[in-house]
Formats: sequence, structure tokens, C-alpha cells
Amino acid sequence: MAEAADDVHRALTILFRGTDALNRLDLERMLSFDMEWVGPSEAEQVVDALVAQGWLNEKEGLVHLAVTLSQISVPFGWIPRPLRLVQPVPAQAAPVQAVHQVSPPTTPLVSPVARPSLPTVSGDPRAKLTQRLIRFIARQSGLETDELTRRAERKMSTFQLVTPWLAYALVAREQGLDMDGIVEALAVV
Repeated sequence: MAEAADDVHRALTILFRGTDALNRLDLERMLSFDMEWVGPSEAEQVVDALVAQGWLNEKEGLVHLAVTLSQISVPFGWIPRPLRLVQPVPAQAAPVQAVHQVSPPTTPLVSPVARPSLPTVSGDPRAKLTQRLIRFIARQSGLETDELTRRAERKMSTFQLVTPWLAYALVAREQGLDMDGIVEALAVV
């Protein structure tokens, strides 16, 4: 049971690094898409199970830690067992203990990748409509343009060859927006 609790402690340490609360949808996205620990259909179950077992508290759409994680260290390359997240042990049964202290490497293993800027593609007529598309998505989704840009930049760095307007369209799809409106916003006259 201690190993199961350690997996949950470590997972929460990674997910809540630098913050004490997360939007529930962002937490589910992190579990499935960012960390790839569980599938998208299981991410909601994981959050529900962690709340039910006392690891997390949920208030007004934000998920807060219900346990102290200050003594937890995560070994480099560690990945949790998905079943331990989907069916976590109760938080009360999990004593907080120092988990194998592993010091991080002093030099990075790979050089950090610079965040890409959103270039315009000269031969693509849709590139001129990118700002119009950003305003449309911001208005429809309620997200700030800075947040849209951050998400589009992540798509571009992940997919490498994706154009800015397509990265924004992917963000719009991720937000559940009607894609017919996106296609209309990108219509080249």
C-alpha cells in the first residue's frame, strides 16, 4: 500500500508543482495529454477518484491539494502506474514520508528548445487571417489571447510543421468550438 500511496504523492507533486490549485479541465488535460499517464476517457475518473479518496478537494471548478507534499521527491524519468491513479488508496491511509531523495542532474541532458514565435507563412493566404482567427476563437471560447497564443505555440512546438492558423484551429477544436465557424473565419476570399 505504501508504493501505491507513493505513486499518488509523486503524481500530485508533478501536477501541482508551482501551484496550489488547478482548473479541473486543465488537470484532466495534464493527466491525459501532457503527461500521458492515462487516456482522455480515464482522466476524469482519476480526478473523481482522487477527490473521493481525500487526496484533492474541489471548489468552484478548481481542484486543490488536500495533502501536504513538501517532503516528496520524484526520481528522474518516473511514471506512475495508471491503475494506482484510477483506483487510488485513501489519503488517510497514506502516511507522508520522504520518498527516495534523488538529486536532479547538474547539467541538462538535452538543450532546452526555444519557444517558437508565430511566424507568417508567406505563400499561405490563410496566414493573413491568423489575427482574425485569434479574435474569433477568443470571443467564442472566452480565453484570453495570451492564453490562446501560449496553447498555439505548444501545438507548433509539438507538431513542428504546423502553421500558426492550423495551430489556432487545433486549439479551437480542443475548446469544443464549432469548426464550421473556424472554417468560415479562415475562408480565403
